[in-house]
Amino acid sequence: MACCGSCVCCPCCCRDGESRTPEELTILGETREPEDEILPRKDYESLDYDRCINEPHIEVLEGIDNKKAKKYEAIKWILVFAIGVSTGMVGLFVDFFVRLFNQLKFNVVGKSVEECSEKGCLALSLLELLAFNMTFVFIASLLVLIEPVAGGSGIPEIKSYLNGVKIPGIVRLRTFLCKAIGVLFAVSGGLFVGKEGPMIHSGAIVGAGLPQFQSITFRKIHFNFPYFRSDRDKRDFVSAGAAAGVAAAFGAPIGGTLFSLEEGSSFWNQALTWKVVSDSSNRCNLFCSMSATFTLNFFRSGINFNKWGSFQLPGLLNFGEFKCSNGDKNCHLWTAVDLAFFVAMGFVGGLLGALFNCLNKRLSKYRMRNVHPKAKFMRVLESLLVSMVTTVVIFVASMTLGECRDLSSPTSNNTTSTQVTMVNSTIKQFFCPNKTYNDMATLFFNPQEVAINQLFHQDGTFSPVTLTIFFTLYFLLACWTYGVSVPSGLFVPSLLCGAAFGRLVANVLKINIGMDIYSGTFALIGAAAFLGGVVRMTISLTVILIESTNEITYGLPIMVTLMVAKWTGDFFNKGIYDIHIKLRGVPLLEWETEVEMDKLTASDIMEPNLTYVYPHTRIQSLVSILRTTVHHAFPVVTENRDNEKEFMKGNILISNNIRFKKSSVLTRAGEQRRRCQSMKSYPSSELRNVCDEQLGGQPAGDNQDILEQMLERRHTPYPSLYPVESPSEDWTMEERFRPLTFHGLVLRSQLVTLLIRGVCYAENQSSASQPRLSYAEMTEDYPRFPDIHDLDLTLLSPRMIVDVTPYMNPSPYTVSPNTHVSQVFNLFRTMGLRHLPVVNAVGEIVGIITRHNLTHEFLVAKLRQHYITM
Repeated sequence: MACCGSCVCCPCCCRDGESRTPEELTILGETREPEDEILPRKDYESLDYDRCINEPHIEVLEGIDNKKAKKYEAIKWILVFAIGVSTGMVGLFVDFFVRLFNQLKFNVVGKSVEECSEKGCLALSLLELLAFNMTFVFIASLLVLIEPVAGGSGIPEIKSYLNGVKIPGIVRLRTFLCKAIGVLFAVSGGLFVGKEGPMIHSGAIVGAGLPQFQSITFRKIHFNFPYFRSDRDKRDFVSAGAAAGVAAAFGAPIGGTLFSLEEGSSFWNQALTWKVVSDSSNRCNLFCSMSATFTLNFFRSGINFNKWGSFQLPGLLNFGEFKCSNGDKNCHLWTAVDLAFFVAMGFVGGLLGALFNCLNKRLSKYRMRNVHPKAKFMRVLESLLVSMVTTVVIFVASMTLGECRDLSSPTSNNTTSTQVTMVNSTIKQFFCPNKTYNDMATLFFNPQEVAINQLFHQDGTFSPVTLTIFFTLYFLLACWTYGVSVPSGLFVPSLLCGAAFGRLVANVLKINIGMDIYSGTFALIGAAAFLGGVVRMTISLTVILIESTNEITYGLPIMVTLMVAKWTGDFFNKGIYDIHIKLRGVPLLEWETEVEMDKLTASDIMEPNLTYVYPHTRIQSLVSILRTTVHHAFPVVTENRDNEKEFMKGNILISNNIRFKKSSVLTRAGEQRRRCQSMKSYPSSELRNVCDEQLGGQPAGDNQDILEQMLERRHTPYPSLYPVESPSEDWTMEERFRPLTFHGLVLRSQLVTLLIRGVCYAENQSSASQPRLSYAEMTEDYPRFPDIHDLDLTLLSPRMIVDVTPYMNPSPYTVSPNTHVSQVFNLFRTMGLRHLPVVNAVGEIVGIITRHNLTHEFLVAKLRQHYITM
């Protein structure tokens, strides 16, 4: 089989290998994944969003009255307000220092360029710019070296977290500090990155940490705050924090609320749409976003304009006012004729976005294979290389490729005189005579937000050649930059790149064709088209852009453009955030399954080889289970063998009914036998006899297939309460997968807590003598429950018994084995489940489903296997 590595040298073997399923190839050790294929990793844990309604929780519910409920609600509102205000203050901190560093850098370098343009020492100016940029980027990269999760925008990680996947370290305080400080140095360092994406991540961390009143970074600081001690509450606060981050970044509270739903939520819930109408928890997201927006607006307006309480700067990124001059009656922001051009721009934006995502994906894979495996300092060197190349390109392009353009007068037809004056104050005159400006330097030697406003509102034209060169350079450098080891957002670079594309279209239509159009509108639509083509957002991005422009008439063209850009880009690949999620191997669940997947049922995708516990189990068995498995939940079962023999005697009616039940009810042994039979039908000789049972207890021969040995080891059950029932070589499939009556689910964290707290009873005692734990005691260690390896076994007797029934969830969501995959998927995703037991018609558990059984890759593999065995 070694020749199967190449289809050229051995095509027959390759055809044989291609007919096998991924499960076969994995067992044989011949898995050959395509070079571009990255399968979801199974070491990612899921969040416990579903409530565990056990006896301690019921005691809490019974003790709640109206007064306590109102107190709980009031505390929640106070925390949501605190999250919004804190996120706004984080945005203020980042914005203040970015402005300070940029002002310092551009003042020093600008003066040096003006002086050296006459003295001929421009190399010195370049060195000064390199010193500033590379120093700032070096600091930002070092912070990511301290906490690698702080790199990038953080949106893929937060999206994964809200989808129900626990990403290690994603909401820690150390990550927050490295993110917030690192992004201001990365932006100040001249990299083509934005601070808006990291703001969303920072807001999510604030939402996760503030209600907990504790941090692993400061272990000794601990407050006795008994509220919101579950993944369900934490994830809702993270969603509110992410919405507040978007609101602070763009001054768009409604858009931020929709963003947390469209890009982050694992299910469409009214509590995460408006957090809104009839339910008090439904209003939290919007309230949190409003708090962040107005906090940032209040302080920025006071600091920048010395007008406290004027609320003139709603977000970190402001698009300015799109408004025609009062004296120009022929001016219009857009017309129905323009809508056709907007559709075409959306199509081109989708193509450009797909190209951007494709190039960035290849660069990211190259980094994963050639940069990340090496010493960590190599990532810092890569960041410095990107910074150096970016700085040299900016400097050389501004000095040599720019054109001198005439300044617009304050009596412009398309903008108010005040806005024109503000825009003209940011132009750069490098190498140009008076009353003219260098258009390339004006775009490159200004902060990105200023450059966006130049393209939106500068009435003086930018040369088509300049716009083309700027777009090309910015496109390539932004694509290279996204993914280096610095905190980096993608919103602003995409908006700026798209605005240049839109302004180029406007120049062609206005100057070359002679159409009477508003150039700023085309720049805005170009920005929306390119950003939509990259991130593939529709509803939330439309609202964000409308709120940022404060112009509701742009609603239709922006929505149409974004939809066309998304449809076009989706034809080639996924959005940039989904691509990076897949590169990390995160088992993300999509909105819905493909129609073809309904050919599968729950029994096809479930895992029948279960690790389970009894209602009363010895400590030695529990410790063995917890130390030899990595499962996070265990079915609580009782055995159900030969319980119907008495009913079969004498009564023909009852006998016939039971026979029908036995023939129609799926069992674990029957399902496993079916799977083995399907494997025997494969053409490969190694698998034909893989599941043949040893009849009469005869031992296998010396030439037993190694695959059969591996398969047998997969069926070995966990250590039982009763030593006489240990695994036997003579067991049949029915013995290995014997019927188990399902009673509930118990979590790993609950079992470890019971063991560490000594909750057990002796053999000669009643289970009523077992100590009882309250809900507060069960959740005291949240979110970092103790590990089973921390348990001191000398303090416990292995023969003691633990009664898990008071602490298990007796009524989790379950499905029938015949349930179609689309129904299973919708239930799992809508309810935010972590485990979904499959229970047959007589109450026997036959398997369990987790999110790994519902990923697209797993379902495709099972569907392929289904086709082969038909």
